[in-house]
Amino acid sequence: MISIRSSALLLAAGLWLGGCATAVETRPYRTATEQLLVSHAAEKAAASFVMAIKQGTPVFLDTINFRGEGAEYAASAIRQALLSQGAILARDRSEAEVVVEVRLGALSVDQMQRVLGVPSLTLPNAANYSTFTIPELSIYSRTDRTGVAEFSAFAYNAKTGAPIAVVGRMAGKTQIRSHKLFMVMSWGQQEVRPGDPHLNTGGAWWKPW
Repeated sequence: MISIRSSALLLAAGLWLGGCATAVETRPYRTATEQLLVSHAAEKAAASFVMAIKQGTPVFLDTINFRGEGAEYAASAIRQALLSQGAILARDRSEAEVVVEVRLGALSVDQMQRVLGVPSLTLPNAANYSTFTIPELSIYSRTDRTGVAEFSAFAYNAKTGAPIAVVGRMAGKTQIRSHKLFMVMSWGQQEVRPGDPHLNTGGAWWKPW
């Protein structure tokens, strides 16, 4: 005969199992966490953008060599940096006195995982020329996800093409770290939430020019 204690344990287990649910809306190419890691890194890189241009100078930002996923957001952050230094953004080259050309070196996410045990492995299956995956079997693992951004720029006279200035590499990086014990117990930052104070650029979210 089942005791009262055993019945209570079975009921609790049933409630716990019945309360587990997973909702999947979409499966985009990049998660929101990856996008936020990249955008925060781009903001940090753009914040280091300094170019000695006289205040009030009409400037055209040339992004012809600034291509890649997330490049539009990064270019907008550079435009903000130009405005904060007193430049006036020109709509096209004909209205500008100075052209600033920017290049995109890196704008992506790196991931590093350290495992005490056997990491997940993908092995070939010679029987049908496919692959199969062996899941991770670890005592402890640590995952670092890092958003990396690197740009460079130079400026020249819009009319004559004479060089004005060269900006060294602008770099920004954001990182989150998570841990897992016995493949079950997780702690540390698992995702980036919008407005996360731990990944901001160090300034107020709004300020007057």
